[in-house]
Amino acid sequence: MHLKESTPGLKNKFTNCMIKKSIIIIASLFLFVVSEGQNTKISFWDKQQKGANFFNAVPTREWFEAAAASNIKLVRLTYEKWKGAERDFLIGNVDDYKGIVEADLQKLVSVLDIADSLDIKIVVTPISLPGARWAQSNNRVKDGRLWKDFKYHEQTCRFWHDFAQRLKNHPAVVGYNIQNEPHPEIFNGKNSFWKNDLPEWYETIKGTPADLNLFYRNVIAAICQVDNKTPIVVSPGLYATPWTFNYLEKIDDPNVVYSFHVYEPYQFTTFRLNDGKYKYPGKVPVDNDPPLEFDMNKTTMAGYLKPVSDWARQNNVTSNRIWAGEFGCSRKVEGAEKYLSDLIEIFNENGWHWAFYSYREDVWENMDYELGTENPPSKYWDYSSSKTLHQHYPEIYGQVKNNPIWPVFQKEFNNKEE
Repeated sequence: MHLKESTPGLKNKFTNCMIKKSIIIIASLFLFVVSEGQNTKISFWDKQQKGANFFNAVPTREWFEAAAASNIKLVRLTYEKWKGAERDFLIGNVDDYKGIVEADLQKLVSVLDIADSLDIKIVVTPISLPGARWAQSNNRVKDGRLWKDFKYHEQTCRFWHDFAQRLKNHPAVVGYNIQNEPHPEIFNGKNSFWKNDLPEWYETIKGTPADLNLFYRNVIAAICQVDNKTPIVVSPGLYATPWTFNYLEKIDDPNVVYSFHVYEPYQFTTFRLNDGKYKYPGKVPVDNDPPLEFDMNKTTMAGYLKPVSDWARQNNVTSNRIWAGEFGCSRKVEGAEKYLSDLIEIFNENGWHWAFYSYREDVWENMDYELGTENPPSKYWDYSSSKTLHQHYPEIYGQVKNNPIWPVFQKEFNNKEE
């Protein structure tokens, strides 16, 4: 049974929520007091924002203090690696959501409090949702139940309703990213975007649990019942790839930010696949069926991102509602600094927000750009395994010489032009 059938009041509640927003906006024209209390959370996104991703296993004040010292003011935060009171952090058990785990919520709030004390804004980003446990938390097995059964849509709506109810007044939170890198396609017969046939594929699953547009409408309705102020971040499918914008529907809500991720061409950006074979600029194979080759440079990368700008123009979405929520490259591949610099230039030229992956991650060093292009100092692994890396970052980075990559980001965050 479809969610809209099994929860008949949800669509009406979404409509009512939109009406309430309109009433608030109209009232603000007449009442100064109301106008002073207008939504400042969405106004955060009016000016281009540049930030970083936090995917750490251990949340620490030292991490946030270092980010603040680097002038990083926006952090896309996921808590998936944190140890929770039950099987799955915050949710309890994604097999059957019963309610927010209070102890986990308080842990998250304490981290948000740290961010707020340092004037860092947060976009909260779950990876696991009911019926969709992150593969790395699931013995490397991909979990696609969310995209096969509407009962998990319903549970996800309840989860986000509960979550938004608890976070809506936190001053650090400027966004709810509904799910990190949704990928209903791979559980429903589609695992490549290079063939550019996703709109045709979408027509075959429209109205089913694999329908990402239907999923977003219902989850946003559930959030909106309790919070119509906090911006909501949605991503297209196939792990938030830009090309799946061609079947993403615009949400009828002015508080929505649309986010995509860039790690393509994957054969270049991934060190174990690249293995010294490809450099940027240069050519790299991107698909085997049929064989395709991608000539990487700034012009072709801009072309790769063109579906985003085309979609925004066609849907009258302004550039300040578009966000490159993740992008990155192995720091060890040849030309990494040029690849990253070109992407940032493209984002800046379009006026899009961006957040690189990732800042000082404590379990994976491949995209820790402060380490330069070489292997980390030997002590790095000792500190990482003992979960004390956050205490020793200055020591580790002090041993790095001739780093061509970190300055790419450093100059962006040091640019304090308003």
